[in-house]
Amino acid sequence: MEQQPNNPLHGVKLEQIISDLVAHYGWEYMGYSINIRCFTHDPSLKSSLKFLRRTPWARTKVEQMYLNMLRNKL
Repeated sequence: MEQQPNNPLHGVKLEQIISDLVAHYGWEYMGYSINIRCFTHDPSLKSSLKFLRRTPWARTKVEQMYLNMLRNKL
């Protein structure tokens, strides 16, 4: 397997990304920042994973939010 030292998303599962974001921001802020139904109406990890795995544009926004969170923690 190739090493990707400059890719902070390498080896991080989508479930972990969502869990970290929820722990840091909460569902309400995530729904405000990225207006998708799985964050705003009865949010859950399961519904978010299902939606984000099928919707590339939304997953890209969530990954970008995660990268921004990591950057701000430094």
